[in-house]
Amino acid sequence: MTKIFGFILFLAATAAVADPPEGYPFLPFDKAMAQANAESKLMFVYFGRYGCGYCDKTNKEAFSDPGVKQDYSKNYVLAYVDAESGKRLRLPSGERITERELGTRYNAFVTPIFSFMSPDGKIITRMVGVQRIEDLVDAHNRVQQALIKAGSS
Repeated sequence: MTKIFGFILFLAATAAVADPPEGYPFLPFDKAMAQANAESKLMFVYFGRYGCGYCDKTNKEAFSDPGVKQDYSKNYVLAYVDAESGKRLRLPSGERITERELGTRYNAFVTPIFSFMSPDGKIITRMVGVQRIEDLVDAHNRVQQALIKAGSS
C-alpha cells in the first residue's frame, strides 16, 4: 500500500506543469496591465493552468526559441494567468477578482490561450491551443504590421 501511495505521489509530481515558460519576464495580470499602461505597450497574456499538457508542450517547443523570447520580451508586457487559480488580482478600476474569474471574463475555458491585448485589456487577437515557433513568429509579425499600419493612418 505504501508503494502504491508513493507511486501516485511520484506521478503527481511529474505531471505536466503549466507555469509560464522559464526565462521570460511574465508578470501577474494586474501588474502587467499597470506596466503596459505606464509604458504604452501591448500585453501578451498567456492563460494556462496547472497540469496543462498543451501548455507544457508549447513552452518546450515554441517558447524555447531565442528569437521568440527576444521579440516577445522586447515588444510586449507579458502576463501569465492561471485560469483555475483562486489568487486575487486588483484591476486598475479597483475591482478585485481571482485569476479564475479573469479567465472566465476572457473566455479562457480551455488552455492554453494566448491573447494580444491593449493596455486597457481589450483583445486584439488571440490564439487557442498548442502553438509552434512559426505560429508565435507569425502572430508577432501580424500584430506589429497592424501597429505600423495604424500608425501611418
